[in-house]
Amino acid sequence: MDRNAKVAWRDDVVKYLDKSSALFLAQYQGMTVEELTELRRALKAANAEFRVVKNTIAKKAIEGRKEAVIASDLKNQTGIVFVFGDVAAAAKAFNDASKKNEKLKPVAGYMESEKITTKQIEALASLPSREVLIAKILGSLVAPHRGILGVVQGVPRALVSVLNQIKETKTA
Repeated sequence: MDRNAKVAWRDDVVKYLDKSSALFLAQYQGMTVEELTELRRALKAANAEFRVVKNTIAKKAIEGRKEAVIASDLKNQTGIVFVFGDVAAAAKAFNDASKKNEKLKPVAGYMESEKITTKQIEALASLPSREVLIAKILGSLVAPHRGILGVVQGVPRALVSVLNQIKETKTA
């Protein structure tokens, strides 16, 4: 591979780094093309992408960036999962794929200017999706209002009930 191709590849990795909200590193030694394709499909559904990048090129791409904290983990055959959307959904897809295929081993990750461990990736994978979390927050915000509304409506309802009972006793 000539120098220009390596520079272009590094620039491509830098573009991916700029667009991504998180990174996961994985060793994939021994995986077949079919297994890698299945992993890529699962990650694509979660708005993430698995890329095989030479370690030296990846190190050059992250040099001088916040992502440089993961440089020491770029060893052996390491692939990078670039997350472009919901980090929890991508972590779940990645974690599920690593459980299905023992050849895929999570190594480390990067999120919000910090290096994350494999245990933290698993914790992210156990989180509900973004939509579910938003729904839970909205439900928590609406619950007190519903309680107040029930109390406020209870007084007129009780009054109507009492008036109906008075009306029934008078007519009887």
